[in-house]
Amino acid sequence: MTIEILGVDIAKNVFQLHGVNGKGSVVLKRRVMRDQLLEVLAQINRCTVVVEACTGAFYWARKFEALGHQVKIISPQYVKPFVRRQKNDSNDAEAICTAARQPHIPFVPKKTLEQQDIQALHRARQRMVNHRTAVVSQIRGLLLDRGFAMAKSITRARRLVPDILANSDNELTPMARDAIGELYDLFRDLDRRIASFDKKIEQVFRNSETCQRIATIKGVGPKTATAIIAAIGDGAEFKNGRHLAAWVGLVPRQFSSGDRKVLMGISKRGNQHLRSLLVHGARAVVRTAPDKTDLNNQWVNQLRERRGFNRATIAVANKNARIIWAVLRTGEPYRAAS
Repeated sequence: MTIEILGVDIAKNVFQLHGVNGKGSVVLKRRVMRDQLLEVLAQINRCTVVVEACTGAFYWARKFEALGHQVKIISPQYVKPFVRRQKNDSNDAEAICTAARQPHIPFVPKKTLEQQDIQALHRARQRMVNHRTAVVSQIRGLLLDRGFAMAKSITRARRLVPDILANSDNELTPMARDAIGELYDLFRDLDRRIASFDKKIEQVFRNSETCQRIATIKGVGPKTATAIIAAIGDGAEFKNGRHLAAWVGLVPRQFSSGDRKVLMGISKRGNQHLRSLLVHGARAVVRTAPDKTDLNNQWVNQLRERRGFNRATIAVANKNARIIWAVLRTGEPYRAAS
C-alpha cells in the first residue's frame, strides 16, 4: 500500500484519514482516535499529508513533519467545493485529498511556535480592544439616556466620565451612578491590560532584527511589523510582492465577463487584522504627506489629488505590502527614494 497524498480531517478527539496513490485511487480510509494518530502516521510510508487550516493545524503539522512526512495546509474555502454528497468527516477528508491534487491550489504558510506566540499576543490584545470599545459604547449610551451627550472618542470618555460621576448635582440616580462607575472601572482595567500587551509586543519588536528592518518602511510600526512576522514569517510562500498584496486582500475585486472588465473595491481576502494594520499605517502616511516634500510623499500627494484620500490610502497599503515582501526576501532595510 503506497500512499502519495494523505488527507487528514482534524477534530478534537476523532480524526479521519483518506489516502490515495499516484493514480488517485483510494488506498486508505480510516477513523483514528486522538491518542492513536501519531502511531498510525508513523506506520505509513513517507508521503504528503494535507490538513485543513483550523485550530490545531500548525501543531499537528509539526508533529507529522517530525515523523518524516511533508505537510501542507490548505484553506477551507478551497476544500468546500470538493465535498461530495453529505457533509461528514469521511467526505471532508476525501475533499481535502482531492483539493490538494488540483494544480494551482495555494497553501497556507506554516507557522512556528514563535509565530504562534506573537499571533496570540495580537489576538488577545485585539479581544481586549473590542471589549473596551463595547464598554465605552455602553457607557456612552447610558449617559445619553440621561441627557449627557459625549463624542465617539475613548480619550473624551477618559476625560468626561469621571467628572460626570463625581458631580453630585447632576441628574444621575445613585443606582445609575454605581452601574456606570462599575463599567468605567472595567474600562480602566481594560486600558491597563491593553497597555501591558503593547509593552510585550514592543519587546518582541526590539528583540527582532527582521521586525526592525520592516519598520524602516513609512507607515509600518511595531504592531504591523510583528503581525507580519506572525502571519507570513520570511515570506517564502509568496512568489512576489504582488502575491502578498493579493493574499492580504489589498487588490481590486474583479467582476468581469467577456470583453467587459469591471474592477470593484478591494477583495478583503486573507488576514483581516493584518490588512487593517496596513491600512491604518497607510492612512497616517497619506494624512501627513502634504507637509513633506520628498519623492515618495510627492507621489502620495499627486495620487491623492487624482484619486481621493481613500483610494490613495489603499494604494499606499498595497505598495507597503509589496515593499515588505522585498525586505523580507532580501534581508536588507528599506531605502526610500530621496
